[in-house]
Amino acid sequence: MFLVVFRNRKRPDMDAAAYSADAARMEELAQAQPGFISFKSYVAEDGEVIALSEWASAEAAHGWGRHADHATVQRRGREAYYDSYTLYTADNPRTHQFERQPA
Repeated sequence: MFLVVFRNRKRPDMDAAAYSADAARMEELAQAQPGFISFKSYVAEDGEVIALSEWASAEAAHGWGRHADHATVQRRGREAYYDSYTLYTADNPRTHQFERQPA
């Protein structure tokens, strides 16, 4: 498994409707990519966003990173949506799981 963590802060003056449309389209496209496993996004009280995506392999995640539509929206993100972001990746991250069993 390959994990991608996208930590970001949006610009206060960004076009929220345009961002939402781009984000929805990117999620739809990502889900159709070979090797896609999951995507979730969380917003902290201070406005920071953490988006997590899981991929079957580094190659699958990198393929998504090179997708032409994704690259276009990435550029738009730097120009119009984000004040800042950091991208973290991890190949085969150490994983611990717990799942409560029904009584």
